[in-house]
Amino acid sequence: MPILHDTLPFHVWMDPRLNRLPGMSPLDMDDWLRIDEAYGPQMAERERLIATHPELVHALLPRAGEAARELHEMIAARLPAMGFEQHDGTWICPDGRRVIDDPKAPLLTLGRLVQEDLCLLQPGPDGSHVLTGAILCFPASWTLSQKIGRNLLGIHTPVDVYDDNIAARVQRLFDAIRPERPLWRANALDYADPALFQPRREGEVKPTGSGEKAYIRSERQCLLRLPQTGAVVFSIHTYQVHRASLAPDVEAAFRARAHSA
Repeated sequence: MPILHDTLPFHVWMDPRLNRLPGMSPLDMDDWLRIDEAYGPQMAERERLIATHPELVHALLPRAGEAARELHEMIAARLPAMGFEQHDGTWICPDGRRVIDDPKAPLLTLGRLVQEDLCLLQPGPDGSHVLTGAILCFPASWTLSQKIGRNLLGIHTPVDVYDDNIAARVQRLFDAIRPERPLWRANALDYADPALFQPRREGEVKPTGSGEKAYIRSERQCLLRLPQTGAVVFSIHTYQVHRASLAPDVEAAFRARAHSA
């Protein structure tokens, strides 16, 4: 069964703040990590993927180990306020699952606790930020094993709109992020298949939806800098609805946007 949300928290294609590149807005850190109505089924799918295909959803280069541990500590400190309880080294999640807190596997542990996918980016030899670690259970048409170790331009190959100009703007953005000034943006993607785990390699075509097989997948993407290691965290909270659930004017605006792209 598709894992869907009741509604989208934003309609990117109708919001001038979000419907542009890079479309960043200030983030309230108290609203960074979210638990919504899809928490239970999304976490069940994350548990399944981590248990059966950890090599497909997790990667951590040696240089990112310290940053991954810092991220684990940062999120662990926030969990009690989000409805988690900890007893004898085990987290009791809002859906009743028990997750052993394993600092030796920081990203895998976090992937079983929160809905967000989490990526770590750190400056490479030329200063451009490189993807050095990730727990990525819900890829939207990209493959972690193909992108790990690449810089921002390489990660976004072959996205047509991500040209040298956009790449330079995004790199300046990454350089300027401060721990006390996190940011967020969102996108809206047209999908025919509601599966959340959709890796694709460069050059593979993603089918778009129509009729009964028409879904909108919207990612809330947050950027923040870890204060100790300086690594940039790119978090992704995935929302998904059937297009038929949208109000007619909202769906018509999405359709017009897709046809003009």
